[in-house]
Amino acid sequence: MQESRTGRQLTLRHGSHEVVVVELGAALRSYTVGERAVLDGFGPQDRITGGRGQILVPWPNRIRDGRYRWDGQELQLPLTEPAAGNALHGLLRWVAWRVVEESDSRAVLDVRLWPQPGYPFHLHVAVAYSLGEEGLDVAVTARNLGASAAPYGFGQHPYVMAGTEVVDDAMLTVPARTRLITDERGLPVAAEPVAGTAYDLRAPRTVGALRLDTPFTDLDRGADGRAVVRLAHPSGSLGTDVWLGQGADHVQLYTGDTLPPGERRRAIAVEPMTCPPDAFRSGTALVALGPGERHTVRWGITPWGEA
Repeated sequence: MQESRTGRQLTLRHGSHEVVVVELGAALRSYTVGERAVLDGFGPQDRITGGRGQILVPWPNRIRDGRYRWDGQELQLPLTEPAAGNALHGLLRWVAWRVVEESDSRAVLDVRLWPQPGYPFHLHVAVAYSLGEEGLDVAVTARNLGASAAPYGFGQHPYVMAGTEVVDDAMLTVPARTRLITDERGLPVAAEPVAGTAYDLRAPRTVGALRLDTPFTDLDRGADGRAVVRLAHPSGSLGTDVWLGQGADHVQLYTGDTLPPGERRRAIAVEPMTCPPDAFRSGTALVALGPGERHTVRWGITPWGEA
């Protein structure tokens, strides 16, 4: 049998819910409820494109020119988005993670991030995927194995669906009071309140022609401490909630307009993040992970309703 391009396929089940996680990058490959696709993912023999389901560590999004300064050092990362001159989405997307726990409804994978050019720090990173009554719960914990503080941020990149062929017809709610304005390289240049703008999505609104590749922050949270981004079918009969818990104070929304034809606007990437793009340079919400310290971020997906 031909080995999958993404390594081992770990299938989690709870009732009619099924999630598949892969060994390559510990990425979230798919989520279905019965015949309904909750995520626009990828198949067992597909390459991962568009960042689908990938974990973005030790930084989410982009670093301008791949250059930053830390503890008196000038550091240069590989430019993994060369056309824009950015270092993109961290260092762990294309490495095999180790499966350390696997059961019917839970999987834990981990990896060591070794010191390397541009990131001379030593981390242990683990992700726990748990499927239950409320859907999928994801917890990602990083521990600094080195002797000095390390810059750290987290993101993840699921593409969420809500039963429509294109997202234009779906209803979107984003409980954020501020959006970051980005330049042609996808890097923040200013922040503005969403009130009175096309980016005020605090009440449910049809996506329509709105193009998003937009970071948001200042999230409103419920009594449970979670901020919830909701994509819903226009009938109101079903939808998908992405909840942002401990540590996830930023979120990026992407409608996929720059993906290859045929993949555009099928879903919205709802990306929980601990910090905004370019945080290694700006320092905004960047974690300084001290020797031996741990940092955990939690987020999850709750599908609801019936097709």
